[in-house]
Amino acid sequence: VLKLFKLLHRTRQEVFKNDTRALEAARQKINEEFKNNQSETSEEKINELLKIASDVEVILRTSVIQAVHTDSDKI
Repeated sequence: VLKLFKLLHRTRQEVFKNDTRALEAARQKINEEFKNNQSETSEEKINELLKIASDVEVILRTSVIQAVHTDSDKI
C-alpha cells in the first residue's frame, strides 16, 4: 500500500510539474482517498482499492497532457 501511495505521488509530481494548483489538488485527493480507506480490513476490498489506485497511476502517466503556453498564438 505504501509503495503505491509513494508511486502515485511521484507520478503526480512528474505529470503536473510546474502546475502548482494541479499538484496541490492531486496531492490532496491522493491523501484523502488513502486516509478514507486506511481502516479497511477486508482483503478483497483492499485488493480492489489497490487495483483502482494502480489504474489511476497508469492513466495519469499515459493519458494526461500538460500544455505550456509559450506565446500569444502558440501552446
